[in-house]
Amino acid sequence: MLETAKLTPDAAREMIRNNQWIKPTSGVSKGYTQANLVVLPKELAFDFLLFCQRNPKPCPVLDVTEPGSAIPTLTAPSADLRTDIPKYRVYRSGVLTEERTDIRDLWGDNMVGFLLGCSFTFESALIENGIPIRHIEENCNVPMYKTNIPCVKAGQFEGPMVVSMRPVPEKDVVRAVQVTSRFPSVHGAPVHIGDPASIGIQNIDQPDFGDCVSIKDEEVLVFWACGVTPQAVAMQVKPEIMITHAPGHMFITDLKNEQIAVL
Repeated sequence: MLETAKLTPDAAREMIRNNQWIKPTSGVSKGYTQANLVVLPKELAFDFLLFCQRNPKPCPVLDVTEPGSAIPTLTAPSADLRTDIPKYRVYRSGVLTEERTDIRDLWGDNMVGFLLGCSFTFESALIENGIPIRHIEENCNVPMYKTNIPCVKAGQFEGPMVVSMRPVPEKDVVRAVQVTSRFPSVHGAPVHIGDPASIGIQNIDQPDFGDCVSIKDEEVLVFWACGVTPQAVAMQVKPEIMITHAPGHMFITDLKNEQIAVL
């Protein structure tokens, strides 16, 4: 069995490009930073960049491409954002119209790609500190939920924050906060701990994105801001076209996690 955790980013992206990996990327290329993708026409790019600047917890920017270019020069200059993500989503006027493994035919000269930090990045640090990651254990996607936490509006972009949830043993919650606080460029510390109803989540067993995971009696629910937030925004704002990663199917960069960590 191939040990995907040991794959270099180049090798992982080659597998993805050849459709040999069409699954969530949590645990792939351990130690390397993963990213969410948003692709928009350049006439919307400034407003979206401003939205990210005003909402750094759910939308921390790692890289932005030149208009028309699919090459993320700061984070993976040998990559192609049109092919190197396992699964993409295409939203047209706020409606999810299709999922696909290649977006070359949709990437015109006016398209701009944004790579946003992803919480999969700090999972290896949690594991190294003895904190289990349930969706990795259960070989499924992380559960993600729309909340009642509003993002700060920028131009036409507005909508609710999306969060990812990981159940953490009660004795490890403080440590989980400490560990993830070192990674502000990939969502950083949790935005909520405890009762999901306090942030508008009515049923923890029915995530809006991803999969449900088991929760043990001694565990506390911990919620981090999530880079799927732009997809919730797309549903509300309804731009003519927005292309994103499918939740959990991330872009693997050449950056090592420690390069983006703070002391």
